[in-house]
Amino acid sequence: MSDSRELRDLYQEVILEHSKKPRNFGELANADHKAEGFNPLCGDHYTVFVNVKDGAIDEIGFTGAGCAISKASASMMTQTLKGKSTVEADTIFTNFHDLVTGHEANVDALGKLGVFSGVSEYPLRVKCATLAWHAMRAALRGDQDAISTE
Repeated sequence: MSDSRELRDLYQEVILEHSKKPRNFGELANADHKAEGFNPLCGDHYTVFVNVKDGAIDEIGFTGAGCAISKASASMMTQTLKGKSTVEADTIFTNFHDLVTGHEANVDALGKLGVFSGVSEYPLRVKCATLAWHAMRAALRGDQDAISTE
């Protein structure tokens, strides 16, 4: 089996694991930031909850439902961003967005999020992978309108 095939299989395993057992899934009752995201093409729908303390993400969670890619992305996003400053979160958002849209990205800086590198080959899946990220960014900016991928 080729190295790229083994790597693709590993990536698929990570995405499926996070989809089946998402981390930080649940509403934060005391969230000081929240935003909703919706993909009308496929029906993915998530709400992201964030607590910021001293300029950093103290707690982050999400609720909702969607495809394996969107749920895994939301799960891995929460793991990655917890404890990061809001400025770091915005930088990671930009780097992740570049990765999944096929632009030059710092894959090493993204760590495990690199599993989403193949998403750029499937333009409709980019919206799945970035939905929760757009909701997180809207939450941190205080945007109250629901985010749509359209």
